Amino acid sequence: MPPSVPLFSSDRLDILKIMLVFRLSATVLLAATCSVITTVVSTERAVTCGDRFNVHHLKCDIGVINVQNALYGRANRMICSEGRPEQQLANTDCAQKDTMDTIKGRCDGKKVCEFNIDVVQTSDPCFGIYKYLETNYTCFPAVHHVACERSLAHLYCDEGQIIFVYGAEYGRRDSTTCSYKRPPSQVENTSCLNPTNKVAESCNGRNSCTIQVKNSVFGDPCRGTYKYLEVAYVCEYPNVILH
Repeated sequence: MPPSVPLFSSDRLDILKIMLVFRLSATVLLAATCSVITTVVSTERAVTCGDRFNVHHLKCDIGVINVQNALYGRANRMICSEGRPEQQLANTDCAQKDTMDTIKGRCDGKKVCEFNIDVVQTSDPCFGIYKYLETNYTCFPAVHHVACERSLAHLYCDEGQIIFVYGAEYGRRDSTTCSYKRPPSQVENTSCLNPTNKVAESCNGRNSCTIQVKNSVFGDPCRGTYKYLEVAYVCEYPNVILH
């Protein structure tokens, strides 16, 4: 079995960005019909002050979320400072470890990602300091597709284009996706992530592709949990000549 690849590895992101830049500069590209490739990668920022039940919200109107960096702590005196005494803002070198990994695991590859800030409050990196959560992310111009367990995932491109799978995961990382009429016990495990190469192996280079979403294809990363497949992919012109 080939090694698992995360939905958004930094190497693959760099490769895709380079490919997009090349295609934008190629004169033979039909820009008007290739909206995925010609979409600019936008940079977004979300800041949530550190009260534990405040909701951190990431959203991409076009494309999917790719977290670039994240901070839970305090890096300057201005953010989330209103009404706070000076001593609660004094330490500007305060950062909890593993915050970025936590948010990437929850949000990468999704169009919308919301969670209470207490998800990242696993420790107190600077006692007595009023903290905040800041996330910088890009909206990468990929197609985001979700298919529930025991259904079919259909990937397709416009005529003349082919599929390039950016990444895929089978499992569950929130309690709402593919939850209709499911008992709570089947959707409560939101730490069930299984990156997979099988979608890329089946679909890369094809104009359309259909995959059965089931344990016998992807394995069972969390027994008893109702799972789903998330795929991020782009559509490319295979005959673009790069100069």
